[in-house]
Amino acid sequence: MSNLKVCKFGGTSMATADSIKAIKKVIDSEESRRYVVVSAPGKRFSGDAKITDMLYDCFAKKDDARAFDTVFAKIKARYDEIIKGLGADIDFADEYEHIAETIKSSKTADYAASRGEYLGAKLVAAYFGWQFVDAAELVKFNDDGSFNDEKTNDATRSTLSQYDRAVIPGFYGADFDGDIVVFSRGGSDISGAIVARAVRADVYENWTDVNGFLMVDPRIVKDPKHIKALSYRELRELSYMGANVLHSESIFPVRREGIPINIRNTFEPEHEGTMILPEPPENHGTITGIAGKKGFTTITVEKSMMNNEVGFVRRILSIIEHYGICFEHIPSGIDTFCIVISNSELEGKLDGILDEIARVVKPDHIETHSGIALIATVGHGMAYKIGTSARLFKALSDAGVNVRMIDQGSSELNIIVGVGESDYEKAIKAIYDEFVNE
Repeated sequence: MSNLKVCKFGGTSMATADSIKAIKKVIDSEESRRYVVVSAPGKRFSGDAKITDMLYDCFAKKDDARAFDTVFAKIKARYDEIIKGLGADIDFADEYEHIAETIKSSKTADYAASRGEYLGAKLVAAYFGWQFVDAAELVKFNDDGSFNDEKTNDATRSTLSQYDRAVIPGFYGADFDGDIVVFSRGGSDISGAIVARAVRADVYENWTDVNGFLMVDPRIVKDPKHIKALSYRELRELSYMGANVLHSESIFPVRREGIPINIRNTFEPEHEGTMILPEPPENHGTITGIAGKKGFTTITVEKSMMNNEVGFVRRILSIIEHYGICFEHIPSGIDTFCIVISNSELEGKLDGILDEIARVVKPDHIETHSGIALIATVGHGMAYKIGTSARLFKALSDAGVNVRMIDQGSSELNIIVGVGESDYEKAIKAIYDEFVNE
């Protein structure tokens, strides 16, 4: 069968009986959509609770029978409401009892967190009349919790080859002892990509509640332009910097096979969405998109003749490693070295780090700045157009934005600037206005 597609549906698409009926319409509209990966039911309305959040809450309350039962009853009610609305031939009574008892005896929250996807996939499989395949049989993790790529691909390919059509829960797998292990939040995107790679899909369709990627956050710029197509590398940059339509790690399984990803809207299936391609699309503009995050601190170390001191940077990075911290960027000059770190990484550690740096490398000066926002301007077109950087910094200057840090990769795929958090929205608007109507 040609043009094989794997479809992943997010939490909003799974939230109600009506939204699951919309999923079925999407699936029924094309014979090629043969493997479906689902998230746990998400919010039905503003202020509603996601099933996964309630399951985490159950684990937190597992030693308090009354509190546990109150939350678990709400979870059962959500699924029972969906089952009734679909008229699906399935009864979860035994599942509920087993899940509740297992959560209470679990040492970690992973099992609890995974049950939203598990029940959701069982429900959809029953409604479709398709085969349910447990992700614990497919997605393999090592004893240290790391993902085992090749074992997963082999198991997924072998198992799914037995079924012409199947529904698979996202977000989780199991270690080699059979214990459930989950990805980070949003990990169902990764699960979908794993399945797409294993069955050698022609397209991986990721169905959500938006029409793909926009050039910039619509909460900052009104009615921003839609991105019709971008490359895997551009997606990685934009997702990492806060464009949260797709989990940033979900490209890796499909990238090696050259499988395109199509971001689509379950509730507007006629919209073409955004295509994510192995190579840059033709006729792209100078920039593809703008994304950013707040909440960073910079540590700047200054020392004369630093460039002649062998191992200077290594010693500083060893201190950062000793504290178990990941850094974002390390722009440097002849006598200065700057490390950009998320505030969440630094909690309770900054003073110790500064003392260690002062002791180990004996700098002339150390300076820190908090309240930094990072903004990435991303696009393959920047490498081929002279003056892109000049235009970007002039736009920021004209808007009265002070740039605190600059970092541009050697690929010229992106330019990252650090600005004060109070200038974050103003800076993004200025960059967008400069490039969008070129």
